[in-house]
Amino acid sequence: MVEKVITLENIPLLEFLGAENENIRQIAAAFPKSKIVSRGNEIRIQGRAPEIIRINDVLNMLLQHFNRFGQVTPENVKEYIDLEGVPVEEDIKNDIIVFGNKGLVIKPKSTNQRKLVNSSYDNDLVFALGPAGTGKTYIAVALAVRALKNREVKRIIITRPAVEAGENLGFLPGDLQEKLDPYLRPIYDALGDMVPAEKLKFYQETRVIEIAPLAYMRGRTLHDAFVLLDEAQNTTREQIKMFLTRMGPNSKVIVTGDQTQVDLPTKQKSGLREALKVLKNVKGIGVVHLGGKDVIRHKLVKSIIEAYDADDKENEKSRHEAHHNKDQNRG
Repeated sequence: MVEKVITLENIPLLEFLGAENENIRQIAAAFPKSKIVSRGNEIRIQGRAPEIIRINDVLNMLLQHFNRFGQVTPENVKEYIDLEGVPVEEDIKNDIIVFGNKGLVIKPKSTNQRKLVNSSYDNDLVFALGPAGTGKTYIAVALAVRALKNREVKRIIITRPAVEAGENLGFLPGDLQEKLDPYLRPIYDALGDMVPAEKLKFYQETRVIEIAPLAYMRGRTLHDAFVLLDEAQNTTREQIKMFLTRMGPNSKVIVTGDQTQVDLPTKQKSGLREALKVLKNVKGIGVVHLGGKDVIRHKLVKSIIEAYDADDKENEKSRHEAHHNKDQNRG
């Protein structure tokens, strides 16, 4: 029998342990061969070493999650337990995509995020589709950093279409790059978790990591690179075709997008939707759908997404009924 004590410092216990220690009780239920007790700001674990290692991994991931998002829900606890639910004999570290800054462990936190990781390993081109907060861009950036660290590629190229999401770029101060930086901020934030600041600066200066608007991809061949097209729902048919045909030897490409958040002019079709239709029978392309269950932002984000989905369905139903009634009146 082995005992390990984890001390929680500067962490609100109620938010981390849950009401009536619900989060800890959930972990204890998942590992019945071990004894887990929380007293004050200490968590004591007693049991066999292999299982204690797994419990410790769960708790460390939950601590990282809390430090990043400010809360831990029972759903979060279940997700992390599921990630550690492989047999002890298997190498749990296989799930880790990359080790980030300050010991941050970056690994898939939901079933569909894991599907995205596996699809990227199996395919040179992957479409990752889903609403905001599902981690599709974050996981894609982590996969790119992993490939660079493992010397599987020589550079990372990340691009977005410069489409104004209800805002006007022309009124923003600065040159083109300064105007675009706010639109590329999620990419910088993700890289900031995974690459030390000085190294990231060096990579950008030497163009090992390049972050640029989609228009800058025209006429290039992107070889020996991990390429990410983010916010692809805002591409036109011509733009996404141009981008996809830039693939060169030894390239990996992930295309992310949210088909419900198209910011193109009303009459302009989304290139992402067109590409999915045109390429549906092409072998060697992975398509992964993420949804509300994959959201890892504030718990309200899931409810917001579900509410908007329900409203969209109701509006579509109303439009269909109005169109049907109009046809009947004509007849």
